[in-house]
Amino acid sequence: MVGGPFRQLIFVLGSEVGCTHIQPFANRRGFCSSVVLRNGTAVIKSASQTETTICSNVLKSFVACPGAVPQRLIMAAETDMSGGGHWEIHWQFPWKPGPGGRKREGGALAAPWRLSTEVWISFLMMAEMKEMEKLEEPLFILENGDVYTNPTEVKMSQLILPCHANHRGELSTGQLLKWMDTTACLSAERHANCPCVTASVDDIDFEHTLSIGQVVNIKAKVNRAFNTSLEVGITIMCEDPLSETQWKVCKAFATFVARGSGLGKVQLKPVIPRTSEEQMEYSIAAERRRMRLHHLETIKDLVSSCTIQAESNFEESQSTVPAGMTRVESIELVLPPHANHQSNTFGGQIMAWMESVATISASRFCKGHPVLKSIDMFHFRGPSQVGDRISLKAIVNNAFKTSFEVGVCAEAYHQEDWERKTHINSAFLTFVMLDKDGELSTLPRIKPEPGDGERRYREASARKKIRLDRKYIISRKQTEVPLSVPWDPSNQVYLSYNNISALKMLAAKQNWVLNCTQNKAKLFTLEEGQFLSFKVEMSVSVNIKQVFMLLSDMSRRHEWDTHYQKFELIQKVDEDDVIYHVIAPSVNKESTFQDFVLLASRRVPCADGDPYLIALRSVSLPAAPPTEGLVRSEVLCAGFTLSEEEDTRTRITYYIQATPGVLPYITRDITGLSADLCKIFEACNKFLELNKDADKVVL
Repeated sequence: MVGGPFRQLIFVLGSEVGCTHIQPFANRRGFCSSVVLRNGTAVIKSASQTETTICSNVLKSFVACPGAVPQRLIMAAETDMSGGGHWEIHWQFPWKPGPGGRKREGGALAAPWRLSTEVWISFLMMAEMKEMEKLEEPLFILENGDVYTNPTEVKMSQLILPCHANHRGELSTGQLLKWMDTTACLSAERHANCPCVTASVDDIDFEHTLSIGQVVNIKAKVNRAFNTSLEVGITIMCEDPLSETQWKVCKAFATFVARGSGLGKVQLKPVIPRTSEEQMEYSIAAERRRMRLHHLETIKDLVSSCTIQAESNFEESQSTVPAGMTRVESIELVLPPHANHQSNTFGGQIMAWMESVATISASRFCKGHPVLKSIDMFHFRGPSQVGDRISLKAIVNNAFKTSFEVGVCAEAYHQEDWERKTHINSAFLTFVMLDKDGELSTLPRIKPEPGDGERRYREASARKKIRLDRKYIISRKQTEVPLSVPWDPSNQVYLSYNNISALKMLAAKQNWVLNCTQNKAKLFTLEEGQFLSFKVEMSVSVNIKQVFMLLSDMSRRHEWDTHYQKFELIQKVDEDDVIYHVIAPSVNKESTFQDFVLLASRRVPCADGDPYLIALRSVSLPAAPPTEGLVRSEVLCAGFTLSEEEDTRTRITYYIQATPGVLPYITRDITGLSADLCKIFEACNKFLELNKDADKVVL
């Protein structure tokens, strides 16, 4: 595990050997390595011996300087902020460079020895690999000694050939979508034991492009099966056979519906998760399903409100492109190679056709070769079959400063009844335009067509806002300040999703360490790098529904939890989400009280065996600004999971990630100086016992 200050930076090689400075490069993967160039010696530094050796091997692969060899691997005495040292490999070059990295030979100035751009690109690729290695679980061994393999897992590897690529030698996104859909469909059918059709695909963000000669590795497995549909997780990796490196391209989630021999749907058997990763994906799949069902409703609500304003970050003299000039129409005939064994058109094939016309429309707008960055969530409204004609229409809906959205509509019809078309899908693709230096280009404005064009223009702005909100919410880290995310109606679905999924991910963590046991309450801790989490577990002789009702009523928490003085209702978002203003006594000498603004999200089980959930996280909103005399504190992730042990017995587990605002309440319990936390849960037990016969509410 990477530690210390190197966690946040990767230091990239200077352009010439002779440079003595270090160039910092903020790497979102947090891979720790640095290369310091000193008088002909390259010192490779890292927090671990393994990573240092890997860095040296990568450098060796790219260095084109004869005689440059690694000298020694040492454990440096220098300490960093984490209190530990770091590993170094010293590379000695056959000459000592002068100023600017140049050496004199016979009175002439030799060409500087430059480090190829591929060197630091390779380091970034290694960062991706280290992240993937960190996420890999230990092998799961079955009782018979065999290594467990998910029975629904399907893998596909494809070598990228010129026929798969565009004019830039990069893999066509449409071709990638076809491979993804095929792999996911095979995984779905392996679980369902019958044909399956694509129902929807969640948002896809493409992190990297892929080139001719590289290998695409696709892995798909069923995360969860519902009554008649199932979610398939898809992971796409790229492999460079020459450098033996791999990196993540994207991750996607697709929903499939099982189709039997008749016209009716098939009742699916449940998925049984084995590993901790499968259990986490199984649990969060229910929340993703909930988010899909609310997606279109969120768009409509946002468009109907008057909060979406036209973009105005352009110069008045900047050109405007009429949307009509970007319109593209095309017809495709569905042939047997485009369909499955039931003669239904592959969803991936339709997506590929839609991507093709969208790229043409995008090219007309930017007068160049655009790059596809993301595809919004979309749903297949109906099937198409062999012999159908697919009518495809694309147009640029809206253009922002450096990105623009293209909308595509796909309709199917029979030749005998060509006037009667069936709308089968609509997709929204976001493109960017890069200049010759690889930087984002500033784009012209789009002039929407009257009527539907103006509606599509507003909807594109709504989708952009949702994309930004979602990325902001999901990407928030514990080390970032503030931890709170602004709440508004447009992002409430994603905030609720993130609130619940964060609790589920914390509950799925392994390696919890039992710290102490008092009065049947067990206190656990979990340390992961810079992060510290706590878990309290106990059982009560109260029906689980009653426990859920009592604990989800935050206005009564002060009756048993002395850490909180008052929960004041700010806003009831819906039946499952409520925002509270919380006042708590402070343990710091600087202030008497501190306060929190918390979003409380609750969930009843989606299926038998699922726990009841009550999740808490900090949000911010104008109705609850910081109050004078109160220190505003924050909670990143906290909440309860409730599991039924018997008809009248419930296991309660409380989780919380440590933040500066909550850590002082817990550290005394961890160090053994106090038993307040266990006493609080003893009081919780008494509170539940006293109220177990109170009037029950319908959940």
